[in-house]
Amino acid sequence: MFGFLKQVGDYSREAVDAAYGITQGLAVTFDHMRRRPITVQYPYEKLIPSERYRGRIHFEFDKCIACEVCVRVCPINLPVVDWVMNKETKKKQLNNYSIDFGVCIFCGNCVEYCPTNCLSMTEEYELAAFDRHSLNFDNVALGRLPTSVTMDPSVQPLRELAYLPKGAMDPHVVPHTDGRAGQLPQEIAAAAPESTSHSKEDSSI
Repeated sequence: MFGFLKQVGDYSREAVDAAYGITQGLAVTFDHMRRRPITVQYPYEKLIPSERYRGRIHFEFDKCIACEVCVRVCPINLPVVDWVMNKETKKKQLNNYSIDFGVCIFCGNCVEYCPTNCLSMTEEYELAAFDRHSLNFDNVALGRLPTSVTMDPSVQPLRELAYLPKGAMDPHVVPHTDGRAGQLPQEIAAAAPESTSHSKEDSSI
């Protein structure tokens, strides 16, 4: 008799614990339902990098004088500068320039100390590859114009803090009903034709 009662008590205790765990999980779920979504729907939505973001390095072959300053200031001696001495002009002639982005730490020293400004940091951050050898960019790949998030018509550019009210930094504590600090991209696009029409009316007057 007492064994049966003990089994019933243990079963009831386990049922109560399970109900308590389910209640806690549902409480967290319902709490997040009324919060502002912060997930970026990549690749259809992309965050706009900051103004001084250090992404892929852009290289201009015509400006390079093969001085190898970038190699000396690089913490890991990463850039490979292949040059020969031109006997007619008695100057260095650049043949090839390459950087392995699988090893690069994006410190920006090469860009900062380049005397001819042939190197520049871009906002391009999509450098994932299946083969690590494909991350070794030569002067042709480095000379490719960088992709811009704001100029790509297939994605919706997003600013990280433009979706929060003024003064708010933590999106988890902001209800979705609160106003935003700025306008959504579709709101800006909708207001653009109105502004252009107003400017045409002003010019006609």
